[in-house]
Amino acid sequence: MIESLLEKPSENYCSDLSDPVQFIAGLAHEAMLLEVLTTPKPGLVDQANSGSHKDMNLSTFIDSAGAIQPWLNHFVSAGMKTAHAPAETVLASIRPQGIACEQAMFSATNGVNTHKGMIFSMAIVLAAAGRQLTLEGKEGLNSEKLCGQVAAMTTGLVERELSSVLKPRTAGERLFQQFGLTGIRGEVESGFATVRQHALPVLTSLLKNGPQNIALLQTLLHLMAHNNDTNIVSRGGMLALKYTQNRARSLLKEGGVLTDNGLTSLHAFDRDMIARNLSPGGSADLLALTWLMHRLETVSIPLFEA
Repeated sequence: MIESLLEKPSENYCSDLSDPVQFIAGLAHEAMLLEVLTTPKPGLVDQANSGSHKDMNLSTFIDSAGAIQPWLNHFVSAGMKTAHAPAETVLASIRPQGIACEQAMFSATNGVNTHKGMIFSMAIVLAAAGRQLTLEGKEGLNSEKLCGQVAAMTTGLVERELSSVLKPRTAGERLFQQFGLTGIRGEVESGFATVRQHALPVLTSLLKNGPQNIALLQTLLHLMAHNNDTNIVSRGGMLALKYTQNRARSLLKEGGVLTDNGLTSLHAFDRDMIARNLSPGGSADLLALTWLMHRLETVSIPLFEA
């Protein structure tokens, strides 16, 4: 199954299409696998190399995704169970499961952080999907409404967890105080504005006729061009972020990977990112979420009827 994932969007990844919880969780796991299999990704672990990471490789990511998989349905179910509760109470209700999921990841990777950021954002998206499915199931999982649920669930998150911190203890807190970067907290509170504005339209358009790997790579370039990726800043500062964004924008002006020399240029970008020890891990997480939102929009409504 893994070898064929990049060929085209899976239509039957989850065998029990009558179970919406398992189906959505199956798509989320597929999104995680697709992200790491997409190749070549500048500075990131993929099928060609380990990017700028010396403590992880393709197998590490696949093992990590496997450890996370059993927890994904819990986030969907939690969203369903709390569908009629105030949106701002949902995040606190899924955090214990998120912590347990992180522990499962660390156990599978011998302490290597492969997906901590992904778990945070994926848990929120899956809970929002369960919530929207319960409240408006017949309308389908529209990305705008889904992201609206995400924004409602995380209202005030930046203020509570970044602005009010006096002594920063984490990289996210430090980067907020130094540069005003809100990271994934700001992204979820905005209802994934970067995904909605820059990534989802590109992926949706390209998947209509083109190969999935190319569509994902072009989408990643758009994310790298616009996302204020705190993973990049943590490794190389704001100058590294500007370099990454400008390089991605330059490639997109030339057509990105949609040109004859596009993949060659992307391989060169990969080598340069590795030489600078830069890894756009935040953009990689958003790529997986972009694909998941796209697939949730294309799911047939009868799958969710009782």
